[in-house]
Amino acid sequence: MYAIIKTGGKQYKVAKDDHVTVEKLAGAAGDTVSFDQVLLVGDGDNTTAGAPFVDGASVSGEVVEQTRADKIIVFKKQRRQNYRRKAGHRQDQTVVRITDIAMGGKAKAKAKPKAEKSADSAETESTSED
Repeated sequence: MYAIIKTGGKQYKVAKDDHVTVEKLAGAAGDTVSFDQVLLVGDGDNTTAGAPFVDGASVSGEVVEQTRADKIIVFKKQRRQNYRRKAGHRQDQTVVRITDIAMGGKAKAKAKPKAEKSADSAETESTSED
C-alpha cells in the first residue's frame, strides 16, 4: 500500500516503513506526526484519488530526527560595478519514518448516494413521460 501526501508545499510518495525527508515539522525525535492531506491511496489494483484530498485517509509517522540540508551558496554580482554579495543557506528538515496508512470508510459512503441519484433520475423520467 502506498500514498501520495502533501506537506511543506511538496508532494511525496510514501509507503509503510519508508524514511522521508520533509520540510521542518514541529516535534522532537520519537514524536508522532499525522499527515491529513492525502492526495492518492493505492493498494494493489485499487487506487483512490482525491479531489483534491481523499476523505478519511491519513498517514501517520514517527519523527526520526531534526536535521539540516546541505549548504547552498547565494551569489549576486553586477558586472563592472564592483558589486558582489555572497551568502549561504541551510534549510531545516525533518526525517520521518512512515508507520501507518489509514483509509477511512467515508469514500465508500459517497458511492451510495450516486446510486440513489440514478434511482431519482429514473423517477423523474417516468413522471415526465406522463
